[in-house]
Amino acid sequence: MSALYVDRDAAALAAEKIKVFAQPQRLMILSCLLRGERNVGEIAEITGIGQPALSQQLAELRRADLVQNRKEAKQVWYMLADDGVALCVRTIEAIFAGDGTAERLLPPLPSVADKGMTAQGVAGFARIL
Repeated sequence: MSALYVDRDAAALAAEKIKVFAQPQRLMILSCLLRGERNVGEIAEITGIGQPALSQQLAELRRADLVQNRKEAKQVWYMLADDGVALCVRTIEAIFAGDGTAERLLPPLPSVADKGMTAQGVAGFARIL
């Protein structure tokens, strides 16, 4: 995938995918599945989402290729579709957890010294403007 700022089609596709994440019950389901494969009953119990709404949201997540399912006897088991989905969910949790984990996900910003500039050079440039 190319950088989104140069590819409008890729940006539109990403925006559509992000819309699927932007629903509280779906985020709860994805967060639950980040911890491992679960059957429908377990997801309902853990999240508190009622069966009709849960089925609807799981169907939407399947259509968006964010989750996969498998059947075992009469139970349906769900898991995150791939590592990319897991990364998105972990990142969303880190950003909104409010415990400083988001900062740990980001590389440190380059310092002035890393760019080969001295503090005086930066200050001198600022004075010119």
